[in-house]
Amino acid sequence: MLTISDRIQHKLDDLTRAERQLALSILENYPASGLGPLTALAKDADVSVPTVARMVQKLGYKGYPEFQAELREELRAKAQGPISKHDTWAEAAPSEHMLNRFTDAVIGNIRNTLARIDAHSFDAASALAGDPDRHLYIVGGRITHTLAEYLFLHMQTIRPNLTHVQSTSNSWPHYLLNARKGDVFIIFDVRRYENNTLKLAEMAHARGAEIILFTDQWRSPVHSLATHSFSSRIVVPSAWDSAATTMLLVETMIASVQNLDWDQTKARMEELEEMFDRTRLFRKFT
Repeated sequence: MLTISDRIQHKLDDLTRAERQLALSILENYPASGLGPLTALAKDADVSVPTVARMVQKLGYKGYPEFQAELREELRAKAQGPISKHDTWAEAAPSEHMLNRFTDAVIGNIRNTLARIDAHSFDAASALAGDPDRHLYIVGGRITHTLAEYLFLHMQTIRPNLTHVQSTSNSWPHYLLNARKGDVFIIFDVRRYENNTLKLAEMAHARGAEIILFTDQWRSPVHSLATHSFSSRIVVPSAWDSAATTMLLVETMIASVQNLDWDQTKARMEELEEMFDRTRLFRKFT
């Protein structure tokens, strides 16, 4: 059964600008945001009362009371899980300990995200990322640059012809000089979405590049330009959003790309290992 959050996600592309603003406001503090009066919800989202009424109907409800009734039912169902609440991930810690609360949130994020991933789109994106005839550009932001660097490091081993671009650097326009039609940009952009990243995506798209986007549940503005877009749930009991689900998708793409032409990947890995041996970069215990 679809939750209200699921319905909102499915309808995002069909909403007007004001309705989308309302939808994102609801998701940002879901489900508490929908428990108050209609007027309070409209005020919090900085939209009109009629906007709330229209969006609720687009989600399939006759009116705001029916919308709230289902939201409260969701909360009741969530509270009626004594068996799941009995099990904890860190057995030495109580269920309310941060170790277990955080892990519960991450596991929920992963399940929710994977339930909405289009496997065919993921396979197609992996094929683009692994095509050595296309130059691959990998772009991260202020926080997500760590994910971009991780992906770039592995792709360096798997395939040639790629570049790591940091959108936070003033030099990123230089990289676009070499971008050609059919090249691939893998872009990471989560809230708060970065203006540099959007501008880079717009310019890459104008040059005919294919864009693969890793974003969050509210979706970066780059989404409208992307050939393939993968949204991860990122909310956890922390002041910081979680990168765990996005990292899962990144590592899955690495595994997928390495298997597209394993003979070539293996040959590159063996050559790299031989270089490591010659440089004595790593200690070997034999």
